[in-house]
Amino acid sequence: MSGGNILPFPSAPPHPAAITLSSVTVRRGSRTVLRDVSLTFPAGAITAVVGPSGAGKSTLLAVLNGLLVPSCGTITVAGSGPLEDPAALRNHRLRTATIFQDHALIDRLSALDNVLLGLADRRHPLSLLPWSEGLRRQAADALAEVELLHRSYERVGRLSGGERQRIGMARALVREPSLLLADEPFASLDPALVRTFSGALRAAVGNRGVTLVVVLHHIELARLLADRIIGLADGRIAFTGVPQDFDVSAEARLFSTITTKKD
Repeated sequence: MSGGNILPFPSAPPHPAAITLSSVTVRRGSRTVLRDVSLTFPAGAITAVVGPSGAGKSTLLAVLNGLLVPSCGTITVAGSGPLEDPAALRNHRLRTATIFQDHALIDRLSALDNVLLGLADRRHPLSLLPWSEGLRRQAADALAEVELLHRSYERVGRLSGGERQRIGMARALVREPSLLLADEPFASLDPALVRTFSGALRAAVGNRGVTLVVVLHHIELARLLADRIIGLADGRIAFTGVPQDFDVSAEARLFSTITTKKD
């Protein structure tokens, strides 16, 4: 993807910490995926995570949304406390949403129903009652935000990859999260839509005070969109700083050792 079609966004001012990782290590079997990672993610800012395949980027997102428990280390969320506390973890999950790389949609359901699933924890899990008018309106507003309101009653299985990815984005935004995580959210979008929806994410951060952590493979987009860039290599922090400091030489150092393993 060329950065020529995307205009830079203004830099955001410094922010307090939204979530802090202290000496976090994640092991899967005999493999160590994250190694002694200590990071602070600023509240209300955009952090882009970049690095070669297998560096641990998707694992980092899974740790941040509470789906993966570290082998050691602590994760502390502002206003909730350490995620080892079940109450803090429950509160964190209510305030977090994720845009998945593979969309994680149900093909037989409509676009509106898929977005409503983002609000499933707002009603009793065994309820047979129709969704309330208020929640349906909230889902419709989220579809309008990604310019797919006209597809509300279309089965998702009939939609294009780009449309499916935008529905995944709407399902995350409908939760009105404090922390929004995104795993390569622009992979199925053409360059014109990348500009539109990177702007939508920037607006969500600016207007709602959302903290965004986004995994990106397109380095130029990371430089243009993010307030801060984190570079991962072999499960370790290889770079952390503002986009202006992530120059060509820093990028070359980060990608100098490419592994064929996946996150």
